[in-house]
Amino acid sequence: MSTDRGRVHISAQQRRTDATAVGSLLLHLPNFLCSLVVVVLLSLIFGDLAFLVVLAWLASGALVFHRPTESTLARRLLRLRYPTPQERARLEPVWREVTARAGVEGRNYELWVEDSDALNAVAAAGHIVGVTRFAVHQLPNGELAAVMAHELGHHVGGHAWSGLLGYWYALPGRLAWRVLRAVTGFMFRVSRVFSCFGVLFFGLFAGVVALATITTLYGLPLLVLAMPYALAAVGRRSELRADQHAAALGFAPMLAAVLEKLHQQEQQQVAALTAANRGVAVSESPLSKLLSSHPDHYTRLHHLQPYLQPRP
Repeated sequence: MSTDRGRVHISAQQRRTDATAVGSLLLHLPNFLCSLVVVVLLSLIFGDLAFLVVLAWLASGALVFHRPTESTLARRLLRLRYPTPQERARLEPVWREVTARAGVEGRNYELWVEDSDALNAVAAAGHIVGVTRFAVHQLPNGELAAVMAHELGHHVGGHAWSGLLGYWYALPGRLAWRVLRAVTGFMFRVSRVFSCFGVLFFGLFAGVVALATITTLYGLPLLVLAMPYALAAVGRRSELRADQHAAALGFAPMLAAVLEKLHQQEQQQVAALTAANRGVAVSESPLSKLLSSHPDHYTRLHHLQPYLQPRP
């Protein structure tokens, strides 16, 4: 990784909340409202303390930026670990170069490693930057810098904290939905015991309850059904924004090389699935493409082209 051309300082753009982060927060609003309904109903168990329970849940979002909570999140949810001394010796000089070019204080972030042989990285909460063991040991310095600059772009744009905050406040609603699905499935199995009349009665009962719920909540549950697709679209946009951030720091050629390696890994996975399916190609459905959180290889390369053109 050559640094002879000097640094690119964009410190004035650090720690902002860009359009994709705002969009993510807005799209999580229906999930948040559903979760609020669930929390309010559960808080009624505590009688006079119900109001305090709701306030405590609302304030719990601040834990996203709490360093000990972030460490627990990194270990338990993301399956990350602290780098070994050898890995830290490899990561820290590259990270210093990336943050120096960006004009930010690198010590504000914590570097983590995932024990994986895949090429991947993650930015989470307010300070977590994680890379896989493969990236640490197999990528050249320039390509490793491009990966870390991409993850820094997620922090710079506010993508990391907004996504996690939305996930946290949607959690009660998601748990309630899973419980409801389990109960509904159990009731359906019971209704089958009473032949087709039991199934018909159950279907009518579930339909009335669903209609009453949708009407009472002004159609909010229908919005929740569309949220995964809208959030995936915002996620794809945030990936392109993070690519742009890395490219603006001078890592466009290295990032293009990383994308090519990612594409090769994906092609190998497709070939393995095809072989396991007795030679029949496994095609991705249109709906699964809409649920993808990352743009395809060619889209990302297309958006990198302005940064790959030779400068006069």
